[in-house]
Amino acid sequence: MRSDASARRHDSNVFVLDTLAKVLDPLTAQARECLRQQASAIADLSARLDETFADAIRLLFGVKGHVVITGLGKSGHIGRKIAATFASTGTPSFFVHSGEALHGDLGMITEGDAVLLISYSGETTELTQLMPHLVRRGVPTIGLIGKLGSTLANGVDVVLDVSVDREICPNNLAPTSSTLATLAMGDALAVALMKLRGFQQEDFARLHPGGSLGRRLARVGDAVLRDGVTVLSPKTTVRECLLTLAASDLPLALICEGNTLLGIVTSDDVRRAGKDAIDALVSDVMNPAPPVVDPSVLIEEAERRMDRESLDSLVVVDTCGEVQGIFARRRG
Repeated sequence: MRSDASARRHDSNVFVLDTLAKVLDPLTAQARECLRQQASAIADLSARLDETFADAIRLLFGVKGHVVITGLGKSGHIGRKIAATFASTGTPSFFVHSGEALHGDLGMITEGDAVLLISYSGETTELTQLMPHLVRRGVPTIGLIGKLGSTLANGVDVVLDVSVDREICPNNLAPTSSTLATLAMGDALAVALMKLRGFQQEDFARLHPGGSLGRRLARVGDAVLRDGVTVLSPKTTVRECLLTLAASDLPLALICEGNTLLGIVTSDDVRRAGKDAIDALVSDVMNPAPPVVDPSVLIEEAERRMDRESLDSLVVVDTCGEVQGIFARRRG
């Protein structure tokens, strides 16, 4: 039987859990409603999309320079993200703070650029002050705007409507649904430009060389190991092979005729051959059918194969049958 103290602790825990459930359930329901409202705002945005979106794409696609994005406050934060998405998907782009543009950074914008201005109200002072300078220099402009009758909406070349019925903020004040709608419109522009340019996985990999994403999109040929790889003639003796392997960082040697792979020899192959084979040729003890991989194969695919087959390395051989090097499992 439980002691009285144990029973009291149990009752106390039950009370706390019941109380938390009563508090958290309404909060969870509220969060669901917030997400539902934001999803609805994006759905409404999609339903309103018209030919002006195509006009914006045509304008951006024809830009010889950069797509410059500008905005203030929360719109500025969203603008930075949109600029980053454009730049990483084949549309050269950067962000300029609207206030700084009026104090010298306007020089960053050239006649070969286009400017994407973000202002939900369409009345942001710095942006409306910036407009005449852009018009005078003949720089094409697109506005991501929530108020279609605003000063900015009447001044830009193309207006994209990012209005929402209301913010999910209880006071309908904090930019929430409106910033989400603006971000979604920016993503839609970036994706449309990607498709128009035929931007492929290889292009994405070229612009994302670092980190796990870059490695996942890279090819085996980008990570081939050549330095330190032992290459021996088939007429090399096992004794000579052992001495060479002892001085190598890799526990294998490629046996090649010219640049054509004949097989590989590992320390395990030599051990299996026994002491009597010490003066034999490596061609007698090598593995004539080593695991090979084409340099065009994705690194991610090659590593999955190595996991399946419990391999530490693959010999990289191109379509002409020539050895490129070794693809080894990344350490650490």
